[in-house]
Amino acid sequence: MTIKEIQEEIVDEFSMFDDWMQRYEYMIELGKSLPLIEEKYKTDDNIIKGCQSKVWVHAELQGDKLVFTADSDAIITKGIIAILIRAFSHQKPQDIIDANVDFIDEIGLKEHLSPTRANGLVSMIKQLKLYAVAYQTQLK
Repeated sequence: MTIKEIQEEIVDEFSMFDDWMQRYEYMIELGKSLPLIEEKYKTDDNIIKGCQSKVWVHAELQGDKLVFTADSDAIITKGIIAILIRAFSHQKPQDIIDANVDFIDEIGLKEHLSPTRANGLVSMIKQLKLYAVAYQTQLK
């Protein structure tokens, strides 16, 4: 699936819920299914700066695709990074770099987060794209 197709799938899933309590519960469930980062990668180098909670992300190239694993010490934040990883993992670095993130606004996520969590969300997206840039240069 392309990033756009995955994002549309996520938007469709979130539209099934009537209120934000149900959406938060769904995000928590998504967090539980997150491909977890190995303990050896839970280092300061892999912590996303700008997040109120601790969020670790590890990226590695498998063939020509970037694969992300992550973890967080907060359940909502874990759900947020799970959504992003679902959209961007197992994709080509250039596709991640070029990807639009409007789906975040479409599901209404940013407007339902506290300002510090919204800043953390932006930091997570930025970090995933920075990994893609780093690996894209290795592919050339």
